[in-house]
Amino acid sequence: MGVLKVGIMGTGRIASVLAETMVQMPEVCLYGAASRSLEKAEDFAARFSIKKAYGSYEELAADSEIQLIYIATPHSEHSRNARLCLEHGKHVLCEKSFAANYSQAKEMIDLAQEKNLMITEAMWVRYMPMADTLKEVLASGIIGEPMTLTANLAYLVSDKHRIVAPELAGGALLDVGVYTLNFASLVFW
Repeated sequence: MGVLKVGIMGTGRIASVLAETMVQMPEVCLYGAASRSLEKAEDFAARFSIKKAYGSYEELAADSEIQLIYIATPHSEHSRNARLCLEHGKHVLCEKSFAANYSQAKEMIDLAQEKNLMITEAMWVRYMPMADTLKEVLASGIIGEPMTLTANLAYLVSDKHRIVAPELAGGALLDVGVYTLNFASLVFW
């Protein structure tokens, strides 16, 4: 397949975590980074030796060199940003929560299918070895058939504006609850 040219939309903390990982992957070229501010995009690009910086998400999506875009913007913008990328023929890796509601998620998936593009949620726990081990143990039947599940994940959110602000699609479900729901889907799928 060759080297995958990746663009990063958003330059916050989680985008930095992904960039730190991707710079270690020889099959990935971090090709572009976009922010709502060109200065922030340039700083981010310099930190991770990314070829191009863009002061708008539209410029990133329009770059014909980029094959996949990782979306690391606020939850409230995921649907709009994913549609922009898909309309420009880009595969999409979208940070969790994938969308603010079912309608947005369905629209994003339908558009990706229509354009024959990949779109997926960056739910990191699904890609850890623990997920495969869990599936193997469940498939073996050694513990029997799971009937109930208790899962929780909690941390203080009052100081994290993106989590408590309704206009950013904030809330416990979209930020923290997705982890426990994801765990449950691994067990009961």
